Amino acid sequence: MVAHEPGNTDLDPMWVEFLQTKVDTFAKWDLVRFFHDNPHMIDTAENIARYMARDLEQVQHELKGLVSADVLSMEVRGQVEVYRLTENEKIRTLIQDFIAACHDYNFRRKAIDCIIHGMNYHREEI
Repeated sequence: MVAHEPGNTDLDPMWVEFLQTKVDTFAKWDLVRFFHDNPHMIDTAENIARYMARDLEQVQHELKGLVSADVLSMEVRGQVEVYRLTENEKIRTLIQDFIAACHDYNFRRKAIDCIIHGMNYHREEI
């Protein structure tokens, strides 16, 4: 069970859990948005980092986290790892709903606060 943080009391607990367990960084949020907008994309971390103009090491790290969270899947083709959006319909629907909810300023602000709070929490653990 995911703790319901005091700063997020008006964000639906489902979204708090989603943001704490699946999309807990802004880089992951960007990657989820990227794959949502390109649902048939199957590509390497190198190409994804280039398309998104992000650091390769950060993208590789975040892609692995999204695979662990079942948001993306990874497969080896030849000697190359490629990533794609999960085929799990429940998670795809959750992603679709999240992206749609992000069009609302208040939801987006609360989601940002949730991620920042989580980042600060993890920083304090170190």
